[in-house]
Amino acid sequence: MEHKANLNWRRSSHSGDSMNCVEVAVAPAVQGFAVRDSKDPDGPRLALARLDLAELLADLRRRHLG
Repeated sequence: MEHKANLNWRRSSHSGDSMNCVEVAVAPAVQGFAVRDSKDPDGPRLALARLDLAELLADLRRRHLG
């Protein structure tokens, strides 16, 4: 995965000033995205292909709404 300085991390605007969220960055090296815990920005990262991230988000929405 790209060096951490090369990734532009973003978090949801719904997070406000909270550090209790995840951050996502486009990760061209994996043709997808990197995900990390905002409380531990130097910690582990999860690399997900575009379709895998879409499935994860859809599953989270189903669980939240169901």
